[in-house]
Order: sequence, then C-alpha cells, then structure tokens
Amino acid sequence: MIHFNLRPAQPRDLPAIVGLITELAEFEHLAHLVQVTPETLSPHLFGERPVVESVVAETDGRVVGFALFFTNFSTFLAKPGLYLEDLYVQPACRGQGIGKALLSHLGALASARNYGRFEWSVLDWNENAIRFYEKMGATVMPDWRICRVTGAALQAFAAMPIQPEPSSRVCPP
Repeated sequence: MIHFNLRPAQPRDLPAIVGLITELAEFEHLAHLVQVTPETLSPHLFGERPVVESVVAETDGRVVGFALFFTNFSTFLAKPGLYLEDLYVQPACRGQGIGKALLSHLGALASARNYGRFEWSVLDWNENAIRFYEKMGATVMPDWRICRVTGAALQAFAAMPIQPEPSSRVCPP
C-alpha cells in the first residue's frame, strides 16, 4: 500500500495534469483529440475567472492521479451540481485507494457546498470503471446519452439560420 495525499491543484502541477490527461486520452483511444497544454489549461484553472477545479493525488512528491471538475446546474432541483470531467490514476498506482479517495473527496465537496448532485460520464466499454463506480454507490444511467457538437460542426451549428420548422401546430396566444 502506498501513502498518498490529496490536495487542490496548484499552477506548478499543470505539466503533470496535462501528462495525466494525455495518458487518459491514450487509454480511451482518443489521443488524436488532445490539444491541451499547460498554457491552454492554466487560465481555466487559475486565471481571473476559473471555470474548472482540480484535485491531485500525490505520492512521494509526484502527482499520480487527478480529478478535474466544474459546477453545473439542475433546473429540476434548482441547485448547482458537481460534474466530474476527468478522473485518472496512473496504472502502477491503481488498487491503492486513490481513485476511491478522489471520488469520496468530490462527493464530500459537493455535499459541503449543498449541491444537489454529483455526476460524471463513463465509456460503455470501460467495465472496470463501471463496476468500480457502482460498487461506490453510483447509478449508471442507461437512458441518457451525451450530445456533443465540436470543431467545424460547432461553427456550422452556430451559423445555422433560425427558421421555423414546418408544423401544423399553432402556439397559443
């Protein structure tokens, strides 16, 4: 069993976090999509108006895992929520309780902030992660799918002319 500690990320952690993001992308077979650098991530974590937060897991002065998260909002609950964008622990350090500690830490943070929920996505083929999350008490939502528009498609999406759909319905006055 290794000894580790969790702490909020600091600017000096940016190269390590970017390295872990790259490792995660390789694991998920998505390395071709990675554009992040310490310089592009820095303003979002540590700039004038940060939009994400991160907690790192450290052992012997080395960052071996991280969680990157942000606030979202539930209109049904009328409360903010915590959304986990990425969770990653280096393979050599898995099975030591680091992933569980990161998730528990974020759950406690969401609770302390009086958020209505804590949620994240998992790839459907990642059976180990699914079992791990379910064992911790998470519910994998089978009825929900992520919708995404990015890159050139996002530019085209934004430029679409707004035209009414043909319909026989009439909005009430």
